[in-house]
Amino acid sequence: MSSRFIRFAVLALVAGIALAATEEDKYRRARLEMVETQIARPPDHRDPVRNPRVLEVMRTIPRHLFVPESQLRYAYDDRPLPIGLGQTISQPYIVAMMTDLLDVKSGHRVLEVGTGSGYQAAVLSPLAKEVYTIEIFEELALKARERLKGLGYANVTVHHGDGYWGLPVAAGGPADGFDRIIVTAAAGHIPPPLLAQLKPGGKMVIPVGNVFQVQNLLLVEKRSDRDIRTRSIMPVLFVPLLGSHEAPKQ
Repeated sequence: MSSRFIRFAVLALVAGIALAATEEDKYRRARLEMVETQIARPPDHRDPVRNPRVLEVMRTIPRHLFVPESQLRYAYDDRPLPIGLGQTISQPYIVAMMTDLLDVKSGHRVLEVGTGSGYQAAVLSPLAKEVYTIEIFEELALKARERLKGLGYANVTVHHGDGYWGLPVAAGGPADGFDRIIVTAAAGHIPPPLLAQLKPGGKMVIPVGNVFQVQNLLLVEKRSDRDIRTRSIMPVLFVPLLGSHEAPKQ
C-alpha cells in the first residue's frame, strides 16, 4: 500500500469526520432555536412550556434521527411530519406540552400509546424510571425498537399491539399499573382499560374527539377509582387511535 494512498485515505477520513461534526452542529443549533422560539417562547397565543427538565430534554433529543430521510430538512420545524403508514411524528411544541402536563418524576413508570417513530418515548426516557410504549403497526414498532435501542434508551420497552387496551400484566406491563399514561392518537372517549391501568394519584394526557376534526387535549387525574377528574387543555389534531377494541387474549 503506497504512502500516497494512505495519505488520501486519512484525508478522506478526516473530511468525513469534519462533515459529520458540521452536520451535528447544524442540528444542535436547530434544536436550540426550536426550543427557544417555538416551545419556551411560542410566537402566538399558545402557552409557553417552562418546565426546565422538559426544555432540557427537548434541547437534547435528536429529532432528526426519528424522521424519514425525506423529511430531514424539516426535522426541527414546529410541525408534525409523516413517518409512513398514515402516521406522523407530533410537532415539537405538542410533544413538550404533553410531557409537561404529565409531570413525570424519576421514579415513575410511564405508558405511551402510539409509539410511532419512538420520539415521544425518547423524550420521556430521561425523565422516568421506565417507559413502556405500544404501537399497533408492527413495522413501526420494530423500527422504533431498533432505533431506541441503538440510541441507548435502555429503559424503554416497545410492544406491538392494540393500545386501546393498554399493557396488561400478561403482556409485560407492571403489576401495579402506571404512574403516567400518554396517548398520542385521538380517541372518541377515554379508554376504560387505560383508566383501570392508571394508578390512583396518576395522570393521563389524551386527545379526545371526532376523527379528522379538531379534538380536545385532556388532562385526566385519577384521585381514586371513584374520583376521576378531567380538564380540557387546548384544541389539537391527531391521527385516530386505531384497533378493533376487542379484548386481547390472555
